[in-house]
Amino acid sequence: MAKSSRSVAVARLHSAARLTRTALAARLLEHGFYAGQDQIMLALSREDGQTPGQLAARLGVRPPTITKTINRLQSQGYLDKRASDTDARQAHIFLTEAGMQTIASIEKALRKTEKLALKGFDKKDQRSLSKLLRKIEANLSDLGQAAGVEIEDEAGD
Repeated sequence: MAKSSRSVAVARLHSAARLTRTALAARLLEHGFYAGQDQIMLALSREDGQTPGQLAARLGVRPPTITKTINRLQSQGYLDKRASDTDARQAHIFLTEAGMQTIASIEKALRKTEKLALKGFDKKDQRSLSKLLRKIEANLSDLGQAAGVEIEDEAGD
């Protein structure tokens, strides 16, 4: 692929991702959620009681970002922090009853956004797009892992 074609493809990918995030953020805001909060809520709906560090690792964000978002969700009444039974320094995060009740709204916002984004795509197109995006994710994940190794190596010198 020519360099300019790659630039156009990456620019379109970036634009599509940004527009998708914007559309989802608007739907989530209708339910009182800000971008990023939905991911924490969904991660806890799949596995309640994770630590902030586990959530950060699963979502690919830094622990301070998770902590700030957890605190905001806790003040909204969606999450509860509890000290670990085995390590008092460690907290575990749980959905409250109100948090559990909002999961359906978050999932509905995701489905509506997905439906809008994929309008006009048949099943074959959707599978092809998914396959191509997995390749991009793998390429970028490999790059991130390689960069992490280099950083560790430099720090060890």
